[in-house]
Amino acid sequence: MKFSCMVLFFLLFLGARAQYDPTRVDKKAAKLYLLSQQQAGDDKFPQAIETLKQAVAIDKKFEDAYLSIAGMYGELKNYQAAVDYYRTAKSIDSLYFLDYSLPYSINLAGLGKFEEALAAVNDFKTIPNLNASSLRSAAYRTTLYRFAIDYAAKKNLSDYKFEPQNLGDSINTAVSEYFPTISLDGKLLVFTRRVNGINEDFFQSDRKPNGWTTAKALLGNINSNNNEGALNISQDGQWLIFTGCNFPDGFGSCDLFISYLTADGWSAPENMGPAVNTEFWESAPSLSPDKRDLYFTSNRPGGYGGNDLYVCHRLENGRWSGPVNMGPDINTPGDESAPFIHADNSTLYFTSNALPGYGGDDLFVVRKTAGGEWGIPENLGYPINTIENEGSLVVASDGKTAYYASDRADSRGQLDLYTFELRSDVRPAQTFWVKGKVYDKKTGKGIPSSVELGDLSNKSILSKLQTDESGNYLTTLPVGKDYAFNVNRKGYLFFSEHFMMTRPSSDSVYQMDIPLQPIEANARVVLKNIFFEVNQYELIPASQIELDEVVKLLNENPLVSIQINGYTDNVGKPADNLLLSENRAKSVVNYLKSKGIDPKRLYYKGYGEAQPVSPNSTEAGRAQNRRTELKILKTN
Repeated sequence: MKFSCMVLFFLLFLGARAQYDPTRVDKKAAKLYLLSQQQAGDDKFPQAIETLKQAVAIDKKFEDAYLSIAGMYGELKNYQAAVDYYRTAKSIDSLYFLDYSLPYSINLAGLGKFEEALAAVNDFKTIPNLNASSLRSAAYRTTLYRFAIDYAAKKNLSDYKFEPQNLGDSINTAVSEYFPTISLDGKLLVFTRRVNGINEDFFQSDRKPNGWTTAKALLGNINSNNNEGALNISQDGQWLIFTGCNFPDGFGSCDLFISYLTADGWSAPENMGPAVNTEFWESAPSLSPDKRDLYFTSNRPGGYGGNDLYVCHRLENGRWSGPVNMGPDINTPGDESAPFIHADNSTLYFTSNALPGYGGDDLFVVRKTAGGEWGIPENLGYPINTIENEGSLVVASDGKTAYYASDRADSRGQLDLYTFELRSDVRPAQTFWVKGKVYDKKTGKGIPSSVELGDLSNKSILSKLQTDESGNYLTTLPVGKDYAFNVNRKGYLFFSEHFMMTRPSSDSVYQMDIPLQPIEANARVVLKNIFFEVNQYELIPASQIELDEVVKLLNENPLVSIQINGYTDNVGKPADNLLLSENRAKSVVNYLKSKGIDPKRLYYKGYGEAQPVSPNSTEAGRAQNRRTELKILKTN
């Protein structure tokens, strides 16, 4: 309830049907009450509350004063104090109190007491001849409280402890800090700070063993006298996309801009162009971990409501496609904003003020289905969501550590950055991440290359990314699938690896530097994603991703001839192993022939258990010895 309504507290018609009589209040107490109204009118709520406390000390039955104190505490979002004073007022005269049951219910809901809040609003609805506005307000609150009660009944919320931790004085100050974004390794936190009361600039803090370093303005040419806000740093820490408002080269009031990390800091921002921006409003960007999808908010025409979520896709030429609306399952007639795509590339968090929730802007999560489509959004629930407006949320790669901005009681001033642990059922998938450098095996020099991640279960390519100019890369692999990992560079043999992540695994990081061999006679590469059943030579379908890479290699190098070599471990008879290895190599060659490769360019040979690369005394060693190898015979 807004304080402007509190001037109605002295309406005398209430006394006609209640025991409490406002006309019989102690005169000194009444005078203090009037003073409190003047103070509140100047937004001096703490002073007004103290004045009212003096009034009730004089007249302990001064119900309107208790109601005013409760209303002011509600304005200050001190829900417990508000509820306490509402209850004191109700104990004086419950009939007189009835008109305040609606704001009482709102403060109960602020404490998460939704069943009590529903009972209070039901009391309010018993008042005869309520006007249309009151009926609408009561119906709206009833819907919210019933949603909260039903949600709690379906979810086990009793064991979850929502305990946000202030990130401390190294990051938070007396001014507002908000829009946090964090690198994949969790060591770099970048955020917006409101400087000098009006200007928004970007700051960063680095995580060290003893905590976060003192935040400093980003180096380079990214901060300016304009407002830079609503930012997102790429998972590898190399790109920064943000909202720039009223920039000289803007298309509309607010556009999306991009900056790149250089040796001298962040580059001057570049407008992301007419494929992304319009004359309308674009904001709140979030870049997928492979840098191929850009999610953001826009109020451009043609959407489902005020602000909708959109996604652009990066094309092979590096440009961005036109935005695609994310559809009516996510977007509503209201406003959706603050999208955040997690490192698993399958879990999206965002805010909505029209999907079922607790009131205002709530946080939701939506996940990709097995078919790659987005599912149905799910409310994150109380106490992450409250009756207030929730803002942007980012989740670290571990899937459980979340960061957000809030003005909680321990804030250093205005909005501060906090971290908390997500409830298990609204977490993204666990992610395993791989980083390293691709380099020329002969020279040791880093080389830019293409990295592909494929799903072995359905032979689909999940993501493609480019290393930077020095060959550095970083990619994520959500736990729960088995992956083929391929690195390509024209003029080189490709590199392959696989990660079996269907078995439970803790979140971790893997450093893998990759030497690529120039295509030349006698160059060899082990094809690590060629699979056979035990003692069989028929190719398993999961091998197709790798085999198609070989087809691509041969098509791009039409003068190259190759030999496929097969090897086994030492289990079984040597003669049987020799025959098995030869048949397996032959199966690979037959697949390549079926894809149109000239048989004259293809040879195969089985070596059986000869030429082991690891001792056969362990299963891990035997697994390395069971391998399929590609050897370059000639290049012209």
